[in-house]
Amino acid sequence: MTSFIAATRATTTCCIVGGGPAGLMLGYLLALKGVKVTVLEKHGDFLRDFRGDTIHPSTLEIIWQLGFLDEFLKLPHQRAEKLYGEIAGKESTIADFTRLPTQCKFIAFMPQWDFLNFISAKARQLPNFTLQQNACVDDLIERDGKVTGVKVTTPEGTVEINAELVVGCDGRRSIVREKAALEVMNFGAPRDVLWLRVAKLDCDPEWSTGHRGPRKGFIMIDRGDYWQCGYSIPKGSFDDLQRQGLATFIASVAEISPFDSQRLGTDITDWSQVKLLQTRIDRLKQWAKPGLLCIGDSAHAMSPIGGVGVNLAIQDAVATANIVAPKLLTGTLTLGDLKRVQRRRTFPTWATQSLQIMISKAGQKPRRKAPSGMELWLRQRAFIPFLFGRLIGIGFFKEKFKI
Repeated sequence: MTSFIAATRATTTCCIVGGGPAGLMLGYLLALKGVKVTVLEKHGDFLRDFRGDTIHPSTLEIIWQLGFLDEFLKLPHQRAEKLYGEIAGKESTIADFTRLPTQCKFIAFMPQWDFLNFISAKARQLPNFTLQQNACVDDLIERDGKVTGVKVTTPEGTVEINAELVVGCDGRRSIVREKAALEVMNFGAPRDVLWLRVAKLDCDPEWSTGHRGPRKGFIMIDRGDYWQCGYSIPKGSFDDLQRQGLATFIASVAEISPFDSQRLGTDITDWSQVKLLQTRIDRLKQWAKPGLLCIGDSAHAMSPIGGVGVNLAIQDAVATANIVAPKLLTGTLTLGDLKRVQRRRTFPTWATQSLQIMISKAGQKPRRKAPSGMELWLRQRAFIPFLFGRLIGIGFFKEKFKI
């Protein structure tokens, strides 16, 4: 790993805070165009459980365009050409990706650390790319109303990094947007997700990826020697579940999963093995200020519905690279250029979040004994899975990297 820490000050052209999908992809794309880039990641590696791991067809299209799709798909992954769920009390195909105008007509489920390791390895091959891990950003540096860098704590000490542009890619709890005092519009989210592991057995049946259970959500992802399972709960109800006891929780999961209580109880013996993901839907009113831009979850936190957060983040990175790289290379970047990124990405962000909010609200309505007219209409329309396949697999707006 290349380290820029040699003194208390350092300089780069673009400093990216956060080594997630948006940060590493943006860093790679900018470096590919010749921009000097430093990516700061506060952790020493990418090994965090239960991060978004859906690589959508549009992301795979970008990887194909960059010329290393075949190499990427040699990494262990599972493919889903369709997603399934419940409509009008019956299991149905929710999204079908088989007719998408893309190289890959499927979602690839891959541990996010494998994806990030792959992209970072490609980026490290470029001479003007630096990834500094164990680098925790504490504050922004501002001069005359413009962000000109960041203050960073590393194992070697504290350093100030000066940059023409600082990009916040540090997630929904972004220190960048907090220190920049950017206004956040919150739209709430009615449910949280509990993640847990269940050991995989040779006798386990194949599992088609999707959500199961009346008014509940359960999803399983094949991790090779274990199943990563998600269980949806009403927001803020985790404390109540814990008070009811682990046995009651396990029985509830068993009702909508292919595992009985005995097997779940063997693998889940303590609440520490149940990880809470507090979901939220929000976005910044303004993504930029002089010298600073936020993209990905830093600009717009998404619900887990459809697993589209990584997809939106990657497309933000592509749009950002296309717009700001020429300006950074010529030293002519302005606030207007940063606002262009927001204008380009506002509609797909707004439309995706609006759809997620609508689906979330529909899921909170009291369950009827008979299917509603809308549920019956959805179930009878053959084009619906292809429409949702387009919206989930590509999104409302497709970005293409300008090489």
